[in-house]
Amino acid sequence: MSEAIRISFEQKVLDLPVESLLPLRPMTARITGSRKYARIATSIKKIGVIEPLAVTKADSSGRNLLLDGHLRLHAIMEEGKATAPCIIAHDDEAFTYNKRVNRLATVQEHYMIQRALDRGVPASMIAAALGIDAKLVQRRSKLLDGIAPEAVDILKDRPVNPQVFDTLRRMKPERQFATAELMASMNNFTATYAKAILAATRQEDLARPERPKRVKGVTPEQMARMERELESLNKDFRAVEATFGDDVLHLVLASRYVERLIANDAISAYVQDKHPEILAEFHNIVAAGTLDAAT
Repeated sequence: MSEAIRISFEQKVLDLPVESLLPLRPMTARITGSRKYARIATSIKKIGVIEPLAVTKADSSGRNLLLDGHLRLHAIMEEGKATAPCIIAHDDEAFTYNKRVNRLATVQEHYMIQRALDRGVPASMIAAALGIDAKLVQRRSKLLDGIAPEAVDILKDRPVNPQVFDTLRRMKPERQFATAELMASMNNFTATYAKAILAATRQEDLARPERPKRVKGVTPEQMARMERELESLNKDFRAVEATFGDDVLHLVLASRYVERLIANDAISAYVQDKHPEILAEFHNIVAAGTLDAAT
């Protein structure tokens, strides 16, 4: 039976007095003067707190350590509010909790804007909160129109350039999914990379194959060559992906065997005397043979 997943924080959001929250770091003038802080402060003023603060359980004196949300707490205090929405974390260390906190990704921002508009929040207010032009709010609210659900699922928690979705719409759903997979495998979510994949996409895989494919700065001959090269690259990538797990396992097992060999003083002394270059390679194999290094 698999082990149950432990939730890292309480499910219920509590309104706690700001006086009971103990920050772990001070707010400097450089931080409070940053654009990031200005966006958070404006968002809280116009819309309210979207993401609750993360705090530890109260100690014997009723104080809670603030694990995540220092900028939000400072903005809340500047607004003169007496309480702040908080969730209680089971972990007491800030670095432990912070690695579990998902920052607002492009797709998540789209959902947030959509919900705010559905609740009647004016686009101008949302734009002020996010520090963007009001026209962009409407565009961001329609970000996923024409995007395959499978591609959205891959990109939902990634820092994707919004222009990537404009490029994806020019492809058929199957090609959108393949493009999202490729971008995720390369950890590259830039608009330039998406356009390069579009340039290498076959005409029949476009959403409107009857229209000639045009990509700024790329000639038809270059696009044809890119199509061939990307198809070859995809085949190589799939081949590597299919055997990667076995290759890593073999490397780890082989390195453990080599490690035991060179741990024998007699063998190590002989190889050092007769083939010192081989012994150096053995040490490199052992150093690279852990699962962490191999992956």
